Amino acid sequence: MITIENNAEQSEALIDPAMIDNSNDIKRVVPKSSNDERLSETPLARSHLAQKHHYPSVSSDPNHDSHLQIESQTTSLAVEAAVSIIINGIHYAVLMASPHQLEYLAVGFLFSEGLIQYSHELLDWEVTHLADIASYQKFAQDSNDESLDSVSIEQSLEQFQDYDIYVVELVLSQRCHQRIQAQKRQLAGRTGCGMCGITGLTQALPDLSAYSQDRLQYEYNRQKGINGIQTSAPSLDSLLALRQQVDATQHTHQLTGAVHAAATIHNQQLYLFEDVGRHNALDKLIGWQLRQKANVSCVLMTSRLSIELVQKSIRSQIPWLVGMSAPTSTAVRVAERYGLGLAGFLRDNRVTYYTKQDNI
Repeated sequence: MITIENNAEQSEALIDPAMIDNSNDIKRVVPKSSNDERLSETPLARSHLAQKHHYPSVSSDPNHDSHLQIESQTTSLAVEAAVSIIINGIHYAVLMASPHQLEYLAVGFLFSEGLIQYSHELLDWEVTHLADIASYQKFAQDSNDESLDSVSIEQSLEQFQDYDIYVVELVLSQRCHQRIQAQKRQLAGRTGCGMCGITGLTQALPDLSAYSQDRLQYEYNRQKGINGIQTSAPSLDSLLALRQQVDATQHTHQLTGAVHAAATIHNQQLYLFEDVGRHNALDKLIGWQLRQKANVSCVLMTSRLSIELVQKSIRSQIPWLVGMSAPTSTAVRVAERYGLGLAGFLRDNRVTYYTKQDNI
């Protein structure tokens, strides 16, 4: 027997109503505060009709006959946008990401790529949403692509109609421009894979000795005349408190169940960055860290800890990286080599430390 019901899923029950814009069937998750007024509101989730098939809860009555139930419902799905990174007029990369805090994403991505070292190397930036024919035509004209005529533009528009497309144009210093020309490549990013599109093992598996925590700590101690100081591990109590704050603040995930987050505590305030890609979420945090010149001691990821997250953390000199799920064996080995603190399985009452256990 099959039962069919109409039901609207209450996936936004945990969301502050003031943070959701339902106009034009687009839900906008709006941060209560922004670190930069130029970070405009963007659609992070959309409503879609769906059909849920399920069996009712198992009854203790042995004579209970479970039957399939079907519910029509409205569900919220995370937006996954194509973000084109253009540096000094050079088309450098296309990332699949959540279209929010795109300046931080771009800066963190370029830092992780080794193309910039300091925030002041970013001279200017602009984000454009290619939402209609006029904006796409202007983008095509500005790109100076002679192969694009009116017919090809219309064909591209038909091809792109199912995608959200954003263009982030960055103006970097001349020194950075030289690095970009030396390393220019086309990158087609994919959600959840921070190494997609990279050719060459030396690029994918770089030597990070210059960013080693042990070396940095030695140089700091030498300059300060201090010996034997080590970065202490975050305690279980502090990590559980951090997770509790993240769980309460991760609004887009509460709405869609489809995004990751990178979070840290700075000046006793939680800073949280969400994205459909875990590496993108960390890049946003790193970009914020560079722009705000903030030093952080620990970053919590709501995902597993893969090698690209470890590499990004080492480059940005984050002492401790903690995940809600497990690290990979390669991530642990690389973290050990370069002195990164690594912990995982942060759950209701426990955490597992994988490196720097002597400092706990």
